[in-house]
Amino acid sequence: MLFFTQCFGAVLDLIHLRFQHYKAKRVFSAAGQLVCVVNPTHSLKYAPTLCAAVQTSTEQGILPPCHHHDAVHDPQLVPCMCPLFSCPWEGHLEVVVSHLRQTHHINILQGAEIVFLATDMHLPAPTDWIIMHSCLGHQFLLVLRKQEKYEGHPQFFATMMLIGTPTQADNFTYRLELNRNQRRLKWEATPRSVLECVDSVISDGDCLVLNTSLAQLFSDNGSLAIGIAITTSKVHNPEAEM
Repeated sequence: MLFFTQCFGAVLDLIHLRFQHYKAKRVFSAAGQLVCVVNPTHSLKYAPTLCAAVQTSTEQGILPPCHHHDAVHDPQLVPCMCPLFSCPWEGHLEVVVSHLRQTHHINILQGAEIVFLATDMHLPAPTDWIIMHSCLGHQFLLVLRKQEKYEGHPQFFATMMLIGTPTQADNFTYRLELNRNQRRLKWEATPRSVLECVDSVISDGDCLVLNTSLAQLFSDNGSLAIGIAITTSKVHNPEAEM
């Protein structure tokens, strides 16, 4: 009976996932956008096994500092850019994508415009949703994180980072857009380079920030659809408009 119950639960989860994907495709297919369903992953950086200092700072709502650059001894090497794990890997920038795909199993999508459908938004913080986006001859990393910056008040942070240098990142503009029930929220900015720490980007608030009530306005049965578009035009003043 236990085996049957587990199998039946797995089947229900699969049906639910396919249903969410079908709904997203039905909503966005008219715009010709590719829909990617992204399941949540609990960040191991904030796991209970970490040192007490990190646990204390997380409980107080302070994001742990990024130590990526402290570990780099050879200027030709960069550390692992995956925000989910404290990964000791180092390598050249051109092999970062291969590392993320093979070691951390992060999917990559191709297309000028895609829809990032994050499921299970109700899960407790910290939780991450991550996907790579290949566009205009470059690869980008989209990170959506649910994090408590203040105790008991989780927020959602979404940012796009170029897997490249800061100079290359300045040549692009990314747009994140939420659109549901006659409401529209848009964030447009220049992506940051993955050579910068994603934790720093989030702690600085240089990204799309949603509180819980605002995220619920745009979510559908616990899933949040974010339209993504990348262009080569520059934007000097990032802005969010509603």
